[in-house]
Amino acid sequence: MTALLSIGELSARTGLPVRTIRFYSDAGVVPEADRTEAGYRLYGEDALVRLGLVRTLRDLGIDLATIRRVLEREVSVPDVAAAHAVALGAQIRVLRVQKAVLEAVARHGSDPQELQRMHKLAKLSDDERKRIVANFLDTAFEGLDMDPEFVARMKSGLPELPEEPSPEQVDAWIELAELVQDPAFAASVRRMSEQHAAARASGEPMQPDAGWQRAAELVSERAGAALAAGVDPASDEAARIVSELESAFPGEHTRAELADRIATGTDPQAERYWQLLAIINGWPPVPTTVPAWEWFIAALRA
Repeated sequence: MTALLSIGELSARTGLPVRTIRFYSDAGVVPEADRTEAGYRLYGEDALVRLGLVRTLRDLGIDLATIRRVLEREVSVPDVAAAHAVALGAQIRVLRVQKAVLEAVARHGSDPQELQRMHKLAKLSDDERKRIVANFLDTAFEGLDMDPEFVARMKSGLPELPEEPSPEQVDAWIELAELVQDPAFAASVRRMSEQHAAARASGEPMQPDAGWQRAAELVSERAGAALAAGVDPASDEAARIVSELESAFPGEHTRAELADRIATGTDPQAERYWQLLAIINGWPPVPTTVPAWEWFIAALRA
């Protein structure tokens, strides 16, 4: 018969403290084989193997409940290792983002309240980050007859922070999360959505129009140059530029109608929304064109 080991002998042979072995024994992962007449615990040789496996799995961060299932052969070690590797991967991604946030805090000298806010936003999972923006868009489109392809394009642009985000990407995510929770921005996007739904209801084509695209390029170029040169929107020079640009827009409209239509869709926050998404997702930079459009609107109304 194999000699039984006392808890002290088991401790000496495994290097584990007696209190740790007693804890594992009470948890049922290393059951005792017998007791002495004085009530002291005794263990079989198999306890050495079990303790070795328990120690290894605990060092890998696996919980006791799962270890018990492994020891009772309810699950295999490879299955547990695979599942734990996936979980650790998710934890590592979160830690990388948290590291980037701490670097952002160090750069900006954030106060305690801002630190808590930044930490809360940054520790969200990838799905949670996307859900914040998706919910914002759902609210903007709620109850409106929107073009399905337009909605699909909007919802395809969701934030995806890389596993090791740069400080600029972390800053952009925090700014984007604050932007989509801004009531003023939500109201602006809702107005744009209502204008879109009204145009759709009137039978206006919803696909990007080559004429409008060309007109937009001209506004960015000509109005942008006029703005940079300091041309007054109410000046004669501005009037000549407006005449040129106005004729580039397809369809019949008065200057006031054109100005009103453009104004609804001209929002620096909306442009910033796409600029932030581009930074977060590593897309090509989105140029700043809103100031040129604002100059053109002012010139149309002058």
